Amino acid sequence: MRQIFPLQLASALLLLILGSGMVLADPPQERPANEEVPKAPYLMPGAPTFEMTLVNFREKYNAANPTQQIGEFRAIPDKTDSALLTRAASKINEDLYASTALEKGTGKIKSLQITYLPIKGPDEKVAHATAISYMANLIRQFDATLTPAQSQDKINNLLDKGKGMQFYQQQVGAIRYVIADNGEKGLTLAVEPVKLALSEP
Repeated sequence: MRQIFPLQLASALLLLILGSGMVLADPPQERPANEEVPKAPYLMPGAPTFEMTLVNFREKYNAANPTQQIGEFRAIPDKTDSALLTRAASKINEDLYASTALEKGTGKIKSLQITYLPIKGPDEKVAHATAISYMANLIRQFDATLTPAQSQDKINNLLDKGKGMQFYQQQVGAIRYVIADNGEKGLTLAVEPVKLALSEP
């Protein structure tokens, strides 16, 4: 049985640096206070929301992916009273997490992420393949025209372009894909809506 280390668990939640400027999730108590907190910029100031709540997303996602479900999300405590976001995470398995940023008041989704905590050993290839599959599933939820094979190709292309980068983004229509590659500390795909500029009359 694999053992997950506190640093790996902390990394999954600490990759949720969201909102206008940078907001950090509270580090778990077992994390040393003097340890450097990884930084990964996600949500841009004034970013819009998807027209769906987390409950709507999970229902749609789980119906489309019966063998790769995402469980209920749990809120991440935030001591910043002025925060305009609610953050939450869901543990998929020991090395894979889903997380989100929600607009306070409406509960609409501003960002959805899948984070993989790389492991070493005999289970490495299977764990990595599972993470890629979940990321492809997430992409397909926001682009229904993609086949499973095409969504796999898309996430592999994004990961190749974002390899070793703390922040790589690609906009496709009204969707922004973000890759945050923090090596052994975690690999994250974020999917977010963007405002489309109105064309000049």
